[in-house]
Amino acid sequence: MTPSAANRGRSQRSAFTLIELLLSIGAAALILGVTQTAFFSALRLRNTVSDAVDSAAPLEMALDTIRRDIQCAVPPKASGVLSGGFRSGSISSLGTAQAVGIELYTTTGVLKPQEPWGDIQRISYGLRNSVDAGNTSQDLYRGVCRNLLSISTPEVEDQLLLRDVSRIDFECFDGTQWTPNWDTTDTSSVYTNLPVAVRVRIQLGKPGAVRSDAIEMLVPIDSQSRTNSTSTAGG
Repeated sequence: MTPSAANRGRSQRSAFTLIELLLSIGAAALILGVTQTAFFSALRLRNTVSDAVDSAAPLEMALDTIRRDIQCAVPPKASGVLSGGFRSGSISSLGTAQAVGIELYTTTGVLKPQEPWGDIQRISYGLRNSVDAGNTSQDLYRGVCRNLLSISTPEVEDQLLLRDVSRIDFECFDGTQWTPNWDTTDTSSVYTNLPVAVRVRIQLGKPGAVRSDAIEMLVPIDSQSRTNSTSTAGG
């Protein structure tokens, strides 16, 4: 056998048959299909998780803001424009056209060199109709008043906290029972001090829609005024 014939024989023996090529192509296509399915499943899962996180972020931020304001509430005093009062229920707040659910003075104001305001600010929370055209839902707003020494109607900054809120309720605990109405500025009321805790209940969704379970948050208040405490004189 000549060298050229031997080389042709080895080349023929090392080549793939048509069946082997078809099997290889089929296996590669199967692996590619499985990889593609896994990739798109992971992509859909990532988008689902991202949408869930994005939708939950405003709610978590709103709850954190409400919690911080209530926990830092300033105890009421008999006099003093910076002490203010603590009120809850369907109340009117100075500088705000619509009724609010709660109004309090709190020490959550951010101090800035270019602004003359202190850390005590007046905060209110209430629902308003959505500003979006055709949207029948309500939005949760936080009203912030920094200038507590104003001799005229104070300016209130409205901050949008949460969209599509059908209801928000504030209940105050006096140590014995829960009550939706609290007013430390009312001299005829027995509630002249801060409540022991505040329960916040938020119902999401549009009016008339199928509602899910309400979101409930309990905020304890440690700060209490000593003006209403009972003192016992020792003999």
